[in-house]
Amino acid sequence: MIEAQPSPAAGALRRAVTDNESRAASRHWWDLDADDYQEEHGSFLGDVDFVWCPEGLREADAGLLGEVRGRRILELGAGAAAGARWLDGQGADVVALDLSAGMLQHARAAADRSGVTVPLVQADALALPFATSSFDVVCTAFGAIPFVADSGMVMKEVARVLKPGGRWVFSITHPMRWIFLDEPGEEGLVATHPYFDRRPYVEQDADGVPSYVEQHRTLGDRIRELVGAGFVLNDLVEPEWPEGHDQIWGQWSPLRGRLFPGTAIFVSHLPS
Repeated sequence: MIEAQPSPAAGALRRAVTDNESRAASRHWWDLDADDYQEEHGSFLGDVDFVWCPEGLREADAGLLGEVRGRRILELGAGAAAGARWLDGQGADVVALDLSAGMLQHARAAADRSGVTVPLVQADALALPFATSSFDVVCTAFGAIPFVADSGMVMKEVARVLKPGGRWVFSITHPMRWIFLDEPGEEGLVATHPYFDRRPYVEQDADGVPSYVEQHRTLGDRIRELVGAGFVLNDLVEPEWPEGHDQIWGQWSPLRGRLFPGTAIFVSHLPS
């Protein structure tokens, strides 16, 4: 095993973790952070909207999911499920799934505010509680994929629950962002980490128990995961930073967005 190297942040490092460590850390983190996350980002995401990324690309404009009316759709890592409620309004039959009870509590509150209700399921993306060939479309905007140690297995689970010909679309932090510090300002323009260091970013307590885990894979890794699960890649979308968009979201900012991509959206399908 490669020895973990400390990062500039106290209690943070790059080291290997197990699926169980990732699962426990993600559930605990998002349960605790759900209120703060919604307070900070809820207005940007809306109660009934499908926003793919901090660049503000919306499914209503991009149409990456194709025709959704009458389709059975699963949103993985749905969080407060704004995307699922938007899809419901487009005539889709939607299920929203998330690992975190705290995030699903916000999904119920948003359903009360908006009057749009979709089925909510608390479950692990590595063991989807659905029958084979249950859905026409599976999607996620920054959910599930970055937070599991074996994302290739998530791809296989998605392939299992999709019908032949079904579409799988997911957005993640653009892999090249892992080269730089996680900062929106000029300090975030300096390359500091090797692109090919696939060890996850881990925040842990004094006992070495992970409290937050986020995984890095290269673009090639993601494509190989998709192909290995039987998918065909249709498109790789790298949203550009839009003119006039001045909102900072974590490490996303106009400064960085004008220079290099912050999001990668993979559009794929399962052959008939």
